[in-house]
Amino acid sequence: MKIILFGGTTEGRLLAREMARAGHSVTVSVATRLGAEALGPFPHGEVLVGRLDRAGMAPLLRGYDLCIDATHPYAVEVTKNLQGACGDLGLPLRRLLRPESSGEGCVQVASCAQAAAFLGEQPGNILLTTGSKELGAFSGLEPSRLFPRILPTHQGLSACEALGLPHRNILALQGPFTQKMNEAMLEQYHIRWLVTKDGGRAGGYEEKKRAAQALGVTLVLISRPPEDGSTLEELLEEFGKGEMP
Repeated sequence: MKIILFGGTTEGRLLAREMARAGHSVTVSVATRLGAEALGPFPHGEVLVGRLDRAGMAPLLRGYDLCIDATHPYAVEVTKNLQGACGDLGLPLRRLLRPESSGEGCVQVASCAQAAAFLGEQPGNILLTTGSKELGAFSGLEPSRLFPRILPTHQGLSACEALGLPHRNILALQGPFTQKMNEAMLEQYHIRWLVTKDGGRAGGYEEKKRAAQALGVTLVLISRPPEDGSTLEELLEEFGKGEMP
């Protein structure tokens, strides 16, 4: 089967490798060079790099038997575009789901905008781990309070500078981060609030939560958008055997 998989997630990389080992022809599409670096050598298939909108996806998808959406749980726009492009072409689409985490003990909000509104009424420094694309939601807060942990890219640094954040506050690092590493950052920068998405175990959520609990830092959790799909185990069982969707 000829398969194209979108996404640079940990489980997406594992699925792509296992499908290739099962004899499928697999193409992996990632948004950035960092995604390609994380995938590493992929001798059994092609790796494409670049962000695509719905119009850009359509010509790329032609000729494949199946599309798998293995993008991040919060990549709502990409998932929507894939659904539309695959629907237009009549191409089967499967969504790879990441298990959700418990939000017990966290302040749960529906969006980064709601998190910013809540934090605007609370004192203390804030560690932002929601990505550089979400920084604009926090523009109304005092810049000196914000400590964004972003990927080490020009785009990420530019987003921080556009917000007027002090350069000493910018933590340009690529994970994964251990609990001890998270604790060190929380302590070093006197963090009172840690804003995060539910990236699940693969995204380091548990290490953040345990670090916050150890130091008395409150986790502000951006709730996941609802979605349907299949687990990694289900897709591995299905496509490890070379079956049609």
